[in-house]
Amino acid sequence: MPSSLRARLRSTLTATLTTVSLLAFADPAGAEPAGAEPAVAAGEFDQQVLFRASQDPGYACFRIPAVVRTAKGTLLAFAEGRVLNCGDAADIDIVVKRSTDDGRTWGPLQVVNEGDGDTHGNPAPVVDRGTGRIILAETYNTGRTDSASCAVPCDRTPHMQHSDDDGLTWSQPRDLSSELLPANWNSWYATGPVHGIQLTGGKHAGRLVLSVNTETWEGNRPTANHAALITSDDGGDHWAVGATDTWPIAQDGTFRQKPSEAALTERADGSILVSGREQDGADLGHRAQAVSSDGGDTFTAPFKDIPDLYAPQVQGSVLRLGDRLLLACPGDPDRRRTMMIRSSYDDGATWESVDRGTVVTTDWSGYSDMVGISSTMVGLLYEGGAVDARDEIRFARFTEDWLTPSRGADPTTSDLAPDAEPAAVLGNTRETAGAVGGALQFDGAGDAVRLPYREELPLGTRNFTASLWFRYTATTGEQPLLWMGGTGNSQPQVWLRGEPESKRITGLMTTRDGAAAPTTTSVRTTGAYNDGKWHHLALRRGGGQLTLFIDGTALSTPDMPGSVSRNSPFGVHIGQRMDSRAYFTGAIDDVRVYARALTDDELTGLRTQSILPVTEDTVLWLPMDHVTAAR
Repeated sequence: MPSSLRARLRSTLTATLTTVSLLAFADPAGAEPAGAEPAVAAGEFDQQVLFRASQDPGYACFRIPAVVRTAKGTLLAFAEGRVLNCGDAADIDIVVKRSTDDGRTWGPLQVVNEGDGDTHGNPAPVVDRGTGRIILAETYNTGRTDSASCAVPCDRTPHMQHSDDDGLTWSQPRDLSSELLPANWNSWYATGPVHGIQLTGGKHAGRLVLSVNTETWEGNRPTANHAALITSDDGGDHWAVGATDTWPIAQDGTFRQKPSEAALTERADGSILVSGREQDGADLGHRAQAVSSDGGDTFTAPFKDIPDLYAPQVQGSVLRLGDRLLLACPGDPDRRRTMMIRSSYDDGATWESVDRGTVVTTDWSGYSDMVGISSTMVGLLYEGGAVDARDEIRFARFTEDWLTPSRGADPTTSDLAPDAEPAAVLGNTRETAGAVGGALQFDGAGDAVRLPYREELPLGTRNFTASLWFRYTATTGEQPLLWMGGTGNSQPQVWLRGEPESKRITGLMTTRDGAAAPTTTSVRTTGAYNDGKWHHLALRRGGGQLTLFIDGTALSTPDMPGSVSRNSPFGVHIGQRMDSRAYFTGAIDDVRVYARALTDDELTGLRTQSILPVTEDTVLWLPMDHVTAAR
């Protein structure tokens, strides 16, 4: 759409709406939507649509939110206004809306930086509290007319502009390539996209810090990924590249990590926690973290993935709120849906699991940013939609006591594998008579057993054997028995489940081998075995076969090469899918996994006498015979 037409449409909108109070949603607990946005009461939540193509003419799509609170208390909500389509590399403007009443109402859309056919995006704002200046970092590239991505290597360059009147007007952008674009960052470059921070303590108090991620191109391919911090000690007039973490890309295109789109927060001790998206690396996890203890000049150690912090491949945001840190990102480990707020009470060393987080919406959801509105109130600007995460950008407000209260330790059940910690028992899981002593009964509505992550659990490329007893009568639904690894169609994983409507039990394995696409193989019985009796089930990888044993009867299919634990979040769940979208109804007993292929005789011993000693290749052994109350 020509820029002149966009301007006319925006002028029409501005003439009719000088201040907008946008659509309010029901809160996640089911309260009815209000006719107008009230002040947020203690323990309450409200949200509204802030950017949507149907209400902001001239744009096909809005994406990539970022939000800050100015020194005067005004909220500035930034986004990419995508003109032609929702693609990442077409005609894109940077736009903003302002709120002077803590996010209750918002002024009309304002164009901060017009792409005019090119991509001007990745907004990354930061506020200098001393001067009141708002600095906005952004990235340019030549625009396309289709929705495809920028051809690699992409001509991405960093730019910056500022506002000295509380976001009402903005300076002309200036190219910062000479300061922030080293010669070898020549394949990809991205600022943020998320707000930056100004340090408050220590020798670097007053310093402005933003994140960037880049790539190196050599010959005919990318050869390295870089995650970096950029810093300014003069209010944004000059910038320098600081802490940098580099991960090489192998000839076949594989790499261990690619931390990107990093969000920053200053920890209680003055160090900077850097929380990044992990994209396609072989290490386990979709979130990675690093720390800088010298004001952003260096990282104390390379980024480290967090395998059991479940999230899809997507940008996220972090914010300090009192004595806790908040992380906003979707909670589904595979797909961009179920926006959640999770807390850390130890400055990011550990994070709440999905079952402890607070759900903002179960809709599709994507990128986000958070802003402190007051000492107890938070604003969340995020992509969401009933059909697609890119449908609209919403602004939510909530108080700290709306968040799910911190929960004490869960009940546990023993894991007898070497050096293993007890497994968490979730829901109302209870003890019952088992096939081998006691067992645990699951109600299909939240009951599960989840193992804490440890490095011995991922099976990788090794042979393995999983063994358990089950009893159930369910005739409908998916009945997950054991889940190890990721989920979805592309993540490496191993699982066993009942599928009573299809009259079968399935054992499945998805692998990744080098740079090849994921490969899935499965073995199925010809009955559901949902007769209310105890049955023994085992899945073995070894001898070039994936073999499913049901009560001693073997069914096999050829093995597929590669790792069953790579490139994805990782969890071990009993009675539950990893993404919490299905739970088992019935009883499970004596769950074991070995990092080798047990012999037929050993499997017979497990089935008939449960005899097999604990050895160093015992990955897990849950007798499932008791639940110990939390202390």
